[in-house]
Amino acid sequence: MSGLHCYDALARAFLNEGVRACFALLGDANMNFATRLSDGGCRMIYVRHEHTTVSAAMSYARATGEVGVATVTCGPGLTQTMTALAAAARAGIPLVVFAGEAPISTAWYNQGIDQAPFVTACGAAYVALHHPARLAVGVRDAFLQAKTENRPVVVGVPFDLQDQPWTEAAMPAPSGAVLPKASPMPPHPDDVRRAAELVAGSRRIVVIGGRGALLADAAPACRALAEACGGLLANTLPARGLFDDDPFSVGIAGGFSSDVAREAFAEADLVIAVGMSLAAHAADAGRLYPRAAVLHVDTRPRAISQGRLAATHHLRADARLGIEALTSALPPARPERWRSDDLARAIRERPADSTVFPARPGTLDPRDVVRALDAVLPREWESVNSSGHCSYFTAHMRGRPAERFHTIREFGAIGNGLAYAIGVAAARPDTKVVLFDGDGSLLMHVQELETIHRHGLDILICVLNDGAYGSEIHKLRFEGLSDAGAVFGYTDLATLARGFGLDGRRIDDLDAVGEIALAAGRTRSAALWDFHVSDAVVSPVIRRSHSAKP
Repeated sequence: MSGLHCYDALARAFLNEGVRACFALLGDANMNFATRLSDGGCRMIYVRHEHTTVSAAMSYARATGEVGVATVTCGPGLTQTMTALAAAARAGIPLVVFAGEAPISTAWYNQGIDQAPFVTACGAAYVALHHPARLAVGVRDAFLQAKTENRPVVVGVPFDLQDQPWTEAAMPAPSGAVLPKASPMPPHPDDVRRAAELVAGSRRIVVIGGRGALLADAAPACRALAEACGGLLANTLPARGLFDDDPFSVGIAGGFSSDVAREAFAEADLVIAVGMSLAAHAADAGRLYPRAAVLHVDTRPRAISQGRLAATHHLRADARLGIEALTSALPPARPERWRSDDLARAIRERPADSTVFPARPGTLDPRDVVRALDAVLPREWESVNSSGHCSYFTAHMRGRPAERFHTIREFGAIGNGLAYAIGVAAARPDTKVVLFDGDGSLLMHVQELETIHRHGLDILICVLNDGAYGSEIHKLRFEGLSDAGAVFGYTDLATLARGFGLDGRRIDDLDAVGEIALAAGRTRSAALWDFHVSDAVVSPVIRRSHSAKP
């Protein structure tokens, strides 16, 4: 063991956890550790901003089911990650972030800061490791905590301690070996009976599947329940596409619901929420289904969510086992069926939003852009939907599997699109990734275009460029205020992309998208398509939440 240091122990402890990829930006407090991690065979994706390390690790974790791993240096390196840490905590994404710490052998250090309060304020956990003999076990326990609590854990080790000799030879059993192997939770018969009585007494039922339903493989059971009770299907935004192949799926439940979905939800008298957190957005803050009782089927059913009474009936169970038991307990006949050929036709043919807006010369309607892209982009490509005004339109693509359509919006932050696409590309290296983003979000971390080019990531970036921060200009206009502070003009993103080494092009003719997409499918290189869209088209989300002053 001669010549080994504590940073060797830390790297080996991460490798002992089976870490395959790490998103990194190097500095004094993490560069030795990161170098040894790379030497051990871990794929390192070196990005241009610390925020991106954690955001990319988030989408990597979502795409793979593994703990996402990132590393930054201490002090400012860590504080740059605060927004991403808060987003990961809100989204329940397990991460381990190695951040180092200021040296403990000096009385003062320029980048020294009490890191723990910053981390805990974001909802993440902080683990300070200051004893060489505890380093490997401490790292293992950080992974265990991230998995059991489904949140980020930041590991801090003073970088002068990392340089100390390491003489411990053995690694502890990894977290996967000590994590309890719990079987899916079956429901209690009494809970099933009460839930079945509730369903039998309801006439207009919508079954909503969340990420818990996706992960528990409960989609077939949810379809069978909806069919048995003559009800409809829907899904949360994070589980977008879960039931797209069902003719009676109304799509997204929440603020992003289509016109048809909102009309259906308005008639509902019972919503069965399966494997979802009952977030306010999924019910449009209570406006989506105001007449419906809510039955929550989850391993941790809840009544209050995000400050509102979200469910009054509960069935504690694994999503699949709970829904299967409920379906088996239903009576064989229903007094009335909601489903009809006319409703199926409306779901299939009516656009998500049919509002007419004035044409703006030289620009495209973002809804037309999305329809054109949806028609030509292969369903097997990975899709990443960013945040911001444009994300409503791209969320309504249909027929794209939920496990291949990635959305993380729990903290409402824009500027994450490129990072999320990088994470998904690292997770699925054999498949092209398509990012749908807005110009405001893209420009926040435009430097990561260089990261994409340098690492040879196969990412197609489709930008709905309205020359502004879209949500803000529409809100300001509804308030009767000047939008000047949120309008920046149409940046030439295609030229910008070419400057970073990507194939950049502006697309004005939507009839040409098919041929361009075919050419893109034949290459394994990054590209950016810039669509100049009209800033007169306002998403229904903004129209419902803001009204013009008299």
